[in-house]
Amino acid sequence: MEKAARASHEEATHESTGGKQYDTRGLEAAYLAGGQARHTKEILDAIVLYESLTLKKFAPDDPIDLTALVELEADGGRSWFFIGPKSGGLEIEHQGTEILVITPQSPLGQVLMGKKAGQRWTTNLGGATVKYRVVSVA
Repeated sequence: MEKAARASHEEATHESTGGKQYDTRGLEAAYLAGGQARHTKEILDAIVLYESLTLKKFAPDDPIDLTALVELEADGGRSWFFIGPKSGGLEIEHQGTEILVITPQSPLGQVLMGKKAGQRWTTNLGGATVKYRVVSVA
């Protein structure tokens, strides 16, 4: 990402970019370089945050909180979620199991926070009622 940001920056500032009135390559490259630099910083910040994160050991009756690994059943299908402080949407495969990182601020994270293994609830999604159950919290 850092190399791509540098290359975009070089393109944006190169003297051959943008000499004509309607040539927007330099401006486009500058926007791209800025976006890539911000994205790189976000990734590096997340790495630092996760490296310093203390994982909580959850007892069987503990409520879901930050760093919980949650097994959730929805209409018979099961999925795994890690409650992380950042980088929601990241998918991880661990020992053959796909785990989706979600944050407490995400819609599902907001619902899960404080729930315990065994708790059930229903919600309406797109006109259909979906039944949920927290299978386990680790």
